[in-house]
Amino acid sequence: MKPSSTETTSVAGSQIAAPADADPIRWRILFVLLVTIFMTLVSVSIVNVALPSIRVGLGATESDLQWVLSGYALTFGVVLVAAGRAGDIMGRGGLFLIGVAIFTLSSVAAGLAPDAHSLNAARFVQGVGSGLLNPQGLGMIQHYFRGDARGKAFGYFGTTVGFSVAIGPVLGGLLIEFGGVDLGWRLTFLVNVPIGMLAIVLGLMWFPRPLILRLPRTGSGLRSLDPVGSLLLGLAVLAILFPFVESGGGAAVWLLLPAGLALVWLWVQWERRYVRLGLTPMVDLNIFSTRSYTNGITIMALYFMGVTSVWVLVALYVQEGDGKTALQSAAFGIPAALLSAYAAHWAGDRVGRLGRKLVIGGLLIALLGLTLSIGVVILFETGHVSIWWLMAPLALVGVAQGTVISPNQTLTLAEVPLDYAGSSGAIMQTGQRIGTAVGIALITAAVFATLAATSWAVAMVVGFGLIACVVVLALLVAIKDQRERMQQR
Repeated sequence: MKPSSTETTSVAGSQIAAPADADPIRWRILFVLLVTIFMTLVSVSIVNVALPSIRVGLGATESDLQWVLSGYALTFGVVLVAAGRAGDIMGRGGLFLIGVAIFTLSSVAAGLAPDAHSLNAARFVQGVGSGLLNPQGLGMIQHYFRGDARGKAFGYFGTTVGFSVAIGPVLGGLLIEFGGVDLGWRLTFLVNVPIGMLAIVLGLMWFPRPLILRLPRTGSGLRSLDPVGSLLLGLAVLAILFPFVESGGGAAVWLLLPAGLALVWLWVQWERRYVRLGLTPMVDLNIFSTRSYTNGITIMALYFMGVTSVWVLVALYVQEGDGKTALQSAAFGIPAALLSAYAAHWAGDRVGRLGRKLVIGGLLIALLGLTLSIGVVILFETGHVSIWWLMAPLALVGVAQGTVISPNQTLTLAEVPLDYAGSSGAIMQTGQRIGTAVGIALITAAVFATLAATSWAVAMVVGFGLIACVVVLALLVAIKDQRERMQQR
């Protein structure tokens, strides 16, 4: 299933030959993609810092604040795979720009929201825009880059992620400090507008023509979008995610979880029936027989299930456990984010040569960072060190992030056919979103349950220990994948 050296695929609604080795515009296209990814990720990390100001500025309730985060996550996860498949068929460039436009306009609506309900509505739409553009970005990287160049491109992708994570909380803190209680949080949304407009202008200048989407008009064309399959999978993701992002739904909301799994089963049956009818399904289920792909998405889901919770626990610990401010809390992640950016670039240049060994090494570094973090927490609670020493082991977690995420993306998508590049990448991102939601819900619940009976020190040891267990599972899958690759050779 490895792509040939020259392939033809639909870009922006037209059939354009994909260059095998060099395309003079591909680095410009990558720049547009990275600018937009930077915008969406900064937006997420800024919102985390802005929540207290939103509470004061809009008189928002705890439920309102929960949905500022959850609404975006839900719509983002629901539209991902369908948007990825639509891009494969109708053209990735056009859908990417539509997604950027929706995200930018909804950022304006969020920044001007008169009340909490309007803000949450804007966040729902923001999630749709982000869900539209993200799979197109991954698909376009696969289309325009091959071999070592693809590793470098994903390395730059990881570097952008690292910088955005580092800058987002600090920028949010500065904007809130500058704008005050009411204007400050609005600026955290409005800052997306110039970035989004720049991405749209550069995309119109540099993306291949034509940029008009080729909309399916015939019955067979519409069937190629697989609307029933898209609906089934979207409902399944919604049912699986909702119990984990809605903390106040009560016990009944967990009934959605088995319903979501049943919908996944129905979706698989529908996709198989679609193939038997001679039609093109939204996802080629044969890709799951490619071990590098299934191993890779499993590693990614487990990694996000564990390590994403690190930063949630650290923010809670240093603010509620030690009384630090939100801006001081953001500083704890800066060395980790910057090292993650550098490690992603470094690993991107070497993934073609080292392969899955990079991911294994990164996961081992993550385990070392978590173990040392537990040691620092214990030493701090016994009065031997300052809490600021926690930045050192967290920096190792940052190095791990750079050497796991970008190389794993490259290796996971290496053997995926370009005709399904968007939907396959979207499935990987959906796994990340589900892993993140499940991990944060379960690990923070365990930490708060422990905190109710003991101290912050014990609760953090429990939290970091659970994260380490999940990382060990990811490590075992990575070792399994490496052995299978060696057997194939």
